[in-house]
Formats: sequence, structure tokens, C-alpha cells
Amino acid sequence: MCLGIPGEVVEIVDPMEYLAKVDVSGVQRTISIKLLADEGIEPGDWVLVHVGFAMSKIDEVEAQQTLDQIKRLGGTVFKDELDAFKETEIV
Repeated sequence: MCLGIPGEVVEIVDPMEYLAKVDVSGVQRTISIKLLADEGIEPGDWVLVHVGFAMSKIDEVEAQQTLDQIKRLGGTVFKDELDAFKETEIV
């Protein structure tokens, strides 16, 4: 389905290439934050991740609410989103 999933920025890996390491429920991947270059993304910020790109900056409350809603969709929706995140890494 690939809805996009909230992740916390844990490290700016390469500021020149706009790459950051993001943690989603304990899974860490390097993603592009280039679409949010004007937002000043820093460790501790929350972003909505879709196919390896940060699509928007969100606050921690919105991130938790979104994760809760994805989990409430039931079935394998959360697992599918997490699996998609695990398979997507920009290097």
C-alpha cells in the first residue's frame, strides 16, 4: 500500500547530499531529506517517509498519532509499511 510512515531523524549522514538516518520503530535507514531542504531538518525532528524520501516535517505528537492510526488499520498494514521502509535505503 505504501502510505508513508513517520520516522525520527537520528543523524544527518551527508548534509551536502541531504541524507539523513531515520528511525522507524527501531529500524534505521538512510533517506533523502532534499525535498525538505528549506525546513532545516535536524536530529530529533520527525518526518513522514515515503519510498526513501522525507515528504514532510511533522511534530512528535502527529508522528505518534499517525503510527497509532496505521497500526489500527489492522491486518498487515503496519507490517507492510515497515517492510517497505526496510527495503528502501538511499546510499
